[in-house]
Amino acid sequence: MDQNLMEKKISCDIVAQGAFLTWQRWQARLPNGRAAVRDIIVHPGAAAVVAVDEERRICMVRQYRMALERVTDEIPAGKLDAGEAPDACARRELSEETGMDADHLELLTVLDTTPGFCSEAIHIYLATGLHQKQAHADEDEFLNVAFEPFAAVAGRVLRGEITDSKTVAGVLLAGKKLGLL
Repeated sequence: MDQNLMEKKISCDIVAQGAFLTWQRWQARLPNGRAAVRDIIVHPGAAAVVAVDEERRICMVRQYRMALERVTDEIPAGKLDAGEAPDACARRELSEETGMDADHLELLTVLDTTPGFCSEAIHIYLATGLHQKQAHADEDEFLNVAFEPFAAVAGRVLRGEITDSKTVAGVLLAGKKLGLL
């Protein structure tokens, strides 16, 4: 049905290779037969966790984001390692960033973060049955971790105070799933 929208990749050149991202330049054939250039960032994928405790509080992390030049409030998340399953990544990131394990992990959605130029898909999970252990963030990660009441976080999302897309989607979907919205 949407065949009239399809573009065909003719060629692909690597422009730059980063630590885990690849910038590719694709030559594409458009539906009208013309050629176009598409700059694509190839991303390995990621996982994120809306961790909710028995008191209906969400575990949030605060960290400085260089691309935005400011501190952000986010749910725990990170990129997939090579060959890693998204649920394993979610559990690993929850443990690394917050020191917690979860008895239950449920997929809420898979979010295409910026489909206009990036292949990143982030798997967003709801984690419940939390158990605190010891956090062990990566060497280059500096985080403040805090539990906040669900209603307070949802309010900040709805007022536009939290702008991180995975957090916005995750909080709203978790709230719907848990009957809190």
